[in-house]
Amino acid sequence: MNPQTDPYALAAEAADALKNRLGVEALDAAIVLGSGWSTAAADLGDVVGEVALADLPGFAAPVVAGHGGGVRALRTPSGRVVALFTGRTHLYEGRGAHAVVHGVRTAAAAGARRLVLTNGCGGLDPAWGPGTPVLLADHINLTGATPLQGPRFVDLTDAYSPALRDLARTVDPDLDEGVYVQFHGPAYETPAEVRMAGTLGGTLVGMSTALETIAAREAGMEVLGISLVTNAAAGMSGEPLNHDEVIEAGRQAVPRLRSLLSGLLEVL
Repeated sequence: MNPQTDPYALAAEAADALKNRLGVEALDAAIVLGSGWSTAAADLGDVVGEVALADLPGFAAPVVAGHGGGVRALRTPSGRVVALFTGRTHLYEGRGAHAVVHGVRTAAAAGARRLVLTNGCGGLDPAWGPGTPVLLADHINLTGATPLQGPRFVDLTDAYSPALRDLARTVDPDLDEGVYVQFHGPAYETPAEVRMAGTLGGTLVGMSTALETIAAREAGMEVLGISLVTNAAAGMSGEPLNHDEVIEAGRQAVPRLRSLLSGLLEVL
């Protein structure tokens, strides 16, 4: 993304292109699928249109295994239109914070007022085995980056909507809550960094979501965050970390994740 480009104007341009390509007048909500989530969303809902991310202004094809590369428009049982983003840009790709949140800003410019952000992450709580979905109650941004520039003062007191968390528990009453700590990546966290995250109050660690949440709240969107615990965080189990286990945890969790996503589509 050209740093001289107005990111909000670019999002508006992308939103117009998205609506035209999907054949919809506006979006009501959006869901961003993180690592391990794409398989659970396959064949989900009544698809009314689909477009490749790389065909929209300001987007690039995802570079991370386990992420798709498109946007699907789904019509919910209540008639709402939900955009399902099967890929995202990460800060460690080097394209900057504006590129990371471009999908969120595009969804907001297209009319979406509710946003569901999902991710795959490491868990600090031994009770959360691989394949456990956890609602985000809050986050800690340790990336040293922000999508905001200038005097844009955004209240993050309830960054993750309590009402949407309650709504999610009507779909899956066993959902627990945690605090997500975003690191820059792409290296996994060291055991010392994981201990630091825990000392700060974190219970989940990963490389996405927090910057997108900030941009969404700036746009006035309600945010629901859901982490899929794909592995114990570094130093918690004594085992080395690798991306293959992230994908495998997603595969094993497909039934519960599919049920959760399907239920959310009915109530969003």
